[in-house]
Amino acid sequence: MHPTRKAVVTAAALLVMATAGCEPGAGTTASHRSSDTPGCPAALSRAKQAVKKAEEVNAPWKGPTTGPRAVHGKTVVYIAQTLTNPGVAGVAQGVQEAAKIVGWHARTLNGQGTPDGIRAAFQQALRLKPDGIVIGGFDPEIVAEDVKKANTAGITLIGWHATAAPGPSKDPQLFSNITSRVEDVAKISADWIIARSNGRAGVVLFTDASIPFAKRKSDLIKKQLATCAGTKLLSYTDIPIPQASSRSLGEVRSLLSRFGREWTHSAAINDLYFQHAAPALRAAGKDGAGAPFNIGAGDGDPSAFQRVNGKKFQAATVPEPLSEQGWQIIDEFNRAFADAPDSGYVAPVHIATAANSGGALSWDSEGYRQAYRKIWGD
Repeated sequence: MHPTRKAVVTAAALLVMATAGCEPGAGTTASHRSSDTPGCPAALSRAKQAVKKAEEVNAPWKGPTTGPRAVHGKTVVYIAQTLTNPGVAGVAQGVQEAAKIVGWHARTLNGQGTPDGIRAAFQQALRLKPDGIVIGGFDPEIVAEDVKKANTAGITLIGWHATAAPGPSKDPQLFSNITSRVEDVAKISADWIIARSNGRAGVVLFTDASIPFAKRKSDLIKKQLATCAGTKLLSYTDIPIPQASSRSLGEVRSLLSRFGREWTHSAAINDLYFQHAAPALRAAGKDGAGAPFNIGAGDGDPSAFQRVNGKKFQAATVPEPLSEQGWQIIDEFNRAFADAPDSGYVAPVHIATAANSGGALSWDSEGYRQAYRKIWGD
């Protein structure tokens, strides 16, 4: 068991027992909208079951336990969409950590969150002639010609949130794309809102439509919310991630003005939105532990956990195991370099709340470092 989770296992178990059939706060989050009668009994029942499973505390390693021993003397470059995105930065740190274990040289280049910056970083990476390049959190179409150059040069490409699906990709040509299944993340995020509100919620959904992966995630959240007749999508708000710091304050003020108390819940494709929404909610006199109850559908960076644990304008996150995925990227590179197939591993979804996080600032499977080190022969 993860050390930071031991202290909350008993409490979490008691919480589940005490709230069986009723999510915490379900009767109060939407009390101003209607009575406690569920807005969608069948969908609500399914959502509660899914959320209960996703909030389980234990997370034993279910990833690969066999594979090629570590090859030596490799160089990889991680191209970050922007290092101001904590999820992208967290994976970069995991790559650096794992590369050091296998004795590789790993370098991180910052795309600065703009197409021109990403193209410049990719061109710099090509000049370095590495063995592998990571497409970290951006659409490969931005650098389509450079991707082809890398393929022609025999440079192995691995994506993180680069395409909509996990695993290998033919167009663009990637050995693998590391991500949780967007369908699972979207569904559990919407289910959490349905369960938390007892099937009656007024929802604002934040997305970045410039990133196909993010746009698909928010569209799937929207689709799942629609399975509950008592859940109303108030706004589908498009704010590019690099502009979140400059635009969120004004957008949140506008949303509060338009919807008032009808806005009870939010979901965002990235926790970063709530970091920038918090000042506007605080200025409007909102309680950090009250409505709107916000869930981040990725990435679960440390600042998101701090908001969740402190009940500061974010109630939950669906975290990616960021460090673990950095280690997985190195393992997938090693498989490619050894002419082995990709591992096929996809991390399961988890919901972190103040009740089950145990004060931790991250979420990953238990024992992944030991498992990978054993595979690599360290």
